[in-house]
Amino acid sequence: MTVGFLDTLLGRSKPVKPDLDRLFALSTAALTLEAATGFTPTGLGSVCFRAAEGAAFARMQKDIQELLDAGEGPEVELSTDSYGYTWLLARQPADDLPALVTDLHAVNATLEAGGFGPHLLCSLAGFTGADGQRLALVYLYKRGTFYPFAPLPGDKRDNALELQVRGAVGADLPFEDDLSRWFPVWGAPGL
Repeated sequence: MTVGFLDTLLGRSKPVKPDLDRLFALSTAALTLEAATGFTPTGLGSVCFRAAEGAAFARMQKDIQELLDAGEGPEVELSTDSYGYTWLLARQPADDLPALVTDLHAVNATLEAGGFGPHLLCSLAGFTGADGQRLALVYLYKRGTFYPFAPLPGDKRDNALELQVRGAVGADLPFEDDLSRWFPVWGAPGL
């Protein structure tokens, strides 16, 4: 009991346990987003994680790629960003966001089940506006929350749009309250 009291007194809180099923709320949020702002899904989404060394992780990464490549769907693409994070890009038809969300969930769940959950950073689903403006709804794995990211040319972001999106779909998704955690994901595949 004392530890809980000290944590409260010192401003520490327990981290939120990731709930990957929250990703499925993206489908409902997309309908609300389109009605409120005109943004529609692009059919692109990605999962970002820190690759681990060793044969077990390499085998799991190969299994994930084969899982998503199975059937008639297009192959997934793996890339590494300038910070050393690995991105897995999944593609589905733009009008089939539930299939994309299922793919993103499968990647996250497979990594988590294999003991690599601490390596997961975020997942995102891409959207586009009528004027070509890009937008992503980003899921922070370690926080179990979402935030919008609206990049502009020149590594700038449209903060007003991001706040508008939070207001529009905040009832559909658990949003990150701490705006300092709305990290930019410049050049993220799927955005």
